[in-house]
Amino acid sequence: MASPNLKVKFTYQDYMHMPEEKRYELIEGEFFMIPSQNEYHQRISGELGFILYGFVKKNKLGSVYLAPFDVVFSDEDVVQPDIIFVSKGRKNIITKDNIKGAPDLLIEILSPKISYRDREIKRKLYFKYSVKEYWIVDPEGQNIEVLSLAEDGYKTLGIYNINTPLSSPLLKGLLIDLKEVF
Repeated sequence: MASPNLKVKFTYQDYMHMPEEKRYELIEGEFFMIPSQNEYHQRISGELGFILYGFVKKNKLGSVYLAPFDVVFSDEDVVQPDIIFVSKGRKNIITKDNIKGAPDLLIEILSPKISYRDREIKRKLYFKYSVKEYWIVDPEGQNIEVLSLAEDGYKTLGIYNINTPLSSPLLKGLLIDLKEVF
């Protein structure tokens, strides 16, 4: 007889068999569906991705990807962040199918239905796998929180809004006028 408290943990192999018409993430062996994003979310993702891509390409810093693209941290942790940056020094983690390992920067754009997951669960997950920098984009508040990896968790370096250009210690020289994003 099966134990009623037995929790099934799914793996990357299970993830690969999920229906393609829906998006999922796998966190600590548990599936989470990613809801379709609204127009504002898509616009922010496009604008921010375009700005970041231009800066990274101009300065030959690495590669930028927009969702959906899998980041495989482990057999039980697979996510699809909104925007991903991998430095050229770490390009070996990029495969034709996914990114295997921790990117340098992950950006999540909050959605009302899953904001807790991005603010809390993914923050802990990204810390666990040593993602150097994590940006949390708040469309409603029209701000971006830039977090940097520290020994005991993420340290907030700044919360930037349309009145304060965003800067990043990871991407030296980057200044983003958030009026262009929001």
